[in-house]
Amino acid sequence: MSAIQVRAARPDELDTVEALLTEASRWLASRGIDQWQYPPHRDRITRALRRGVCFLAFQDGEPVGTVQVDDFADPEFWTPADQPDTALYVHRMAVARKASGAGVGEVLLEWAAERARSKGKAWLRLDAWKDNPGLHRYYRRAGFDLLRIVDLPHRRSGALFQRSTSVE
Repeated sequence: MSAIQVRAARPDELDTVEALLTEASRWLASRGIDQWQYPPHRDRITRALRRGVCFLAFQDGEPVGTVQVDDFADPEFWTPADQPDTALYVHRMAVARKASGAGVGEVLLEWAAERARSKGKAWLRLDAWKDNPGLHRYYRRAGFDLLRIVDLPHRRSGALFQRSTSVE
C-alpha cells in the first residue's frame, strides 16, 4: 500500500464524505455503540466543505478517511479558561472499514496537529462520546490527554481531549 495523502475535500465530494461517516455510524451500531446513530449532518458537512475545513485521506487513490479541522470550540464544552483560540478542533473523523488498522486515523491526527502547529496553535482538541471507553483509549494512545468530562443531559459527547502541538 502507498502512503496516505490528505487534502481539502471539494464541495463536489460531499457524497464521499457522507459515505465515510455513514459507514462509521453503521459499524459503531454493529458493535452496540450508539454513537453517531443519526444521518450525517449534510448541512454542516456542506458548510465545512465550502469553508475548506473538511479533509479527505486517500490511499492508492481511494478515499480512506475524513476529518474536519477548524477553530470551532463548542461553547458548551470549551470555556474561556481553556483559551479556545489557542487550539484547532477535530470534528467528524472517520476511517473506511477497508482501511481499518492501517494507521489512517493516526495519520489524520498527526496531520491535524501539524496544521494546528503551522497556524501557531498550541493545542489540537476534540470532544468524544462520553461512554465510549475504547475511543478514549484510542485518543490516549494517539497522545491526547483527557482534560475532563462535561456531563450535559442533552449531549452524549463531552469527553474533552487535547494534545500539545509542540515538537518534543
